[in-house]
Amino acid sequence: MMKEQMMKKLRRLIRRLYRATMAFVLDVIMMSRLGRFLFEEFLSVLMQRTRKVTHEGVELVFAVPNECSWARADTFSIKEPETLEWVDGMEQGSVVWDIGANVGLYSCYAAKRRGCKVYAFEPSVFNLELLARNILLNDLTEKVVIVPLPLSDHLSISTLNMSMTYWGGAISTFGESYTWDGTPLNKVFEFSTVGLSMDDAMSLLNISQPDYIKMDVDGIEHLILKGGMSVLSKVRGVLIEIDEEFEQQSADTFQYLSAAGLELLGKHHSEMFEGTSVFNQIWRRKK
Repeated sequence: MMKEQMMKKLRRLIRRLYRATMAFVLDVIMMSRLGRFLFEEFLSVLMQRTRKVTHEGVELVFAVPNECSWARADTFSIKEPETLEWVDGMEQGSVVWDIGANVGLYSCYAAKRRGCKVYAFEPSVFNLELLARNILLNDLTEKVVIVPLPLSDHLSISTLNMSMTYWGGAISTFGESYTWDGTPLNKVFEFSTVGLSMDDAMSLLNISQPDYIKMDVDGIEHLILKGGMSVLSKVRGVLIEIDEEFEQQSADTFQYLSAAGLELLGKHHSEMFEGTSVFNQIWRRKK
C-alpha cells in the first residue's frame, strides 16, 4: 500500500513538472508573432484530424484532436456494444433523446443507422465543439439537434461542476457535488448555467416527445427521471447507465421507471467494465 501511494505521488509530481515545462515552452513561443501564428496553425491542423469508424455497415467520421476523443472513436464498437445493439432495434425514424451526449458518437449512429431524429443534450462547453463538428462531418445537421443545457429535476440556475476540461471528457454533475458512484466529485472547473427538467424541455423548448431515451450523466440520472414523469409515461424504451452500488440512484431509478409503466429487460456492460458495478440498464414499456 505504501509503495502504491509513493508511485501515485511520483506520477503526480512528474505530471506537474511536465505541465510546468510545457507552459514555459508555450510562453516562449507566444512571445513572437511567428510563434503565435505557428501555434494557431497547429491548433487548426489538430482540429482537422478525423477517425473513420465502421459498424454494421454504417460509416461514421469523428473529430479526434486529442487522446480522449481518439480513444472514444477507437473503441466505438467495443465499449458499449449493448448500446449499439439497442439502437439497431429502434424503429426507423424514431425520436431519440441522448441525455449526456458527450461528443455525439451514439447520436450520430442513431441518426445514420436508423434515420432517427436525435436531441443531443450536452452542457459541457468543452464537448460542444466536437459534438457540433461530428454532426457536420457526418452530414446530420437536419437529423441531430444540440440542446446545450443540463437536465435535472426542476427549472433552476446552478453550477455545472466538472472534473476535467478537455475535449471528450466526462464526469460532470449539474447542481450536485457527487459523481457516478455517489462519491465526492473532484471539481476542477465550474460555470453557472440554466438547468431544466425533461418535462420543462418539452413544454418550454417545444422539443418532440421521445420514443427512446439514452441517459448517461455520471450520477444524477435519478434526479432527471424524477423531473420527467410525463415524458417517461409515453416512451417506448430507456437505456440508462447505473452504478448499482450507488443505492439511492439505483433504487430511485427503479421506482421512477416502474411507475412510468416500464419494465427492466436486462443490464449489460462490456469486458472493459468487468469487475465494476456499472451497467447499462435496458427498459421497455410493459406490454
